[in-house]
Amino acid sequence: MKFMFFFYPAIPATMEEREKLRPIASRTDKFQQMLDEIVELSQMAEDLGFSAVTFPEHHLHTEGGEMGSVPGLTQHVLANTKKIMAGPIGYVLPGWNPLRLALEMAWLDQVTKGRTLAGFARGYQSRWLNPMAQQLHGVSSLQGVDTPSGGTQPDTDTVNREAFQEVFEILKLAWADKPFRYKGKYYEYPYPYETGTPWPADEWTRKYGTPGEIDDNGNIQMINVVPKPYQKPHPPLFQAFSQSEATIRWAAKEGIIPTLITSDLDDLRNYAEILVEEAGKHGRELKLGEDLGVFRGVYMADTREQARELAMAGLMGTGWPGWAHAFGFTDAFRLPEDDEKYPNQKLPVSEATMDRFERKHFTLVGNADDVRREMDLLVDAANPEWFIWQSDQGYLPLDDVKRMLERFGREVMPHYL
Repeated sequence: MKFMFFFYPAIPATMEEREKLRPIASRTDKFQQMLDEIVELSQMAEDLGFSAVTFPEHHLHTEGGEMGSVPGLTQHVLANTKKIMAGPIGYVLPGWNPLRLALEMAWLDQVTKGRTLAGFARGYQSRWLNPMAQQLHGVSSLQGVDTPSGGTQPDTDTVNREAFQEVFEILKLAWADKPFRYKGKYYEYPYPYETGTPWPADEWTRKYGTPGEIDDNGNIQMINVVPKPYQKPHPPLFQAFSQSEATIRWAAKEGIIPTLITSDLDDLRNYAEILVEEAGKHGRELKLGEDLGVFRGVYMADTREQARELAMAGLMGTGWPGWAHAFGFTDAFRLPEDDEKYPNQKLPVSEATMDRFERKHFTLVGNADDVRREMDLLVDAANPEWFIWQSDQGYLPLDDVKRMLERFGREVMPHYL
């Protein structure tokens, strides 16, 4: 098993400090404290044998609870570590120009000599995706977009899905060792596609550039993105925190590692088997759990009660009910009795409890023996290749996070490496 430490990242503060210093995310001193914590914990994870540290891509969180990632953060972490991999899980593809993203990822991979990885996501937070992608096409997958004339665009999910798929297709073409042409709904290369792009230095390019890149009239007719990634054909790719069969099948087809928030052991086993089955249809022979990741919370202390207190003081008792629940994440952990209590409706925030998270095996809580028992259940169910730890950096004091990381690395990880 490979281990990944996932930062949100978060501005270090208590909830009282967040209120008193609002908007805390605009404070340089607190932002620098967050960066220092990320580097220190990344170095510690590297020393303990973690394979990677990762981040989501989210922006504009003035509350400082989910600061997200840009390529600069990945580069900062890699510059301050020696061998651990780093990257976002994941880039929200509908918010990116595909050529720009292909270049960013390839440059990072070259600069670090192959220490990057990347995940992809469709994007569910309209707060930042809609304004940042308004000149592209990007809309979040979960919420409608108010139009200038009033009302809501009818099918934002479809637009989001189409944009995600198109950007992904272009990334693959951009990383291949040959030039390409592409005409889609949102992007076309060259631009304009029908005539090509006029290029005054045509003789230079015709002699030294890619064969076929320029036509006899001095127009660019094919695109060749350089540099290519250091890792061939590209860095390891992940799909961010899914829980649907359709996503599993798509990832299997494309050779992407799905990372599952799904924690019900029977469902997890089913998805692991679907991944093997679907990969086989596309010529990829996988063992059960190979190319599969799971996303979990870990809280360790001398006793289960102490570990639970850490969870509630940290993300599970603050950020989760405060913002994650609002996007429906608690519904990933529905129990059999919920269908009767809450038919055809989302769970209320009062149901975002540690009892629920533990019963559904999302949080691993207790001492080393307790956590290893949960890990054994996970291995028996699906034997995932990747274990992604949802960290509490910024939500708990740094010393608490370091103690849990140390205990997990010394007392749990060696049993599964």
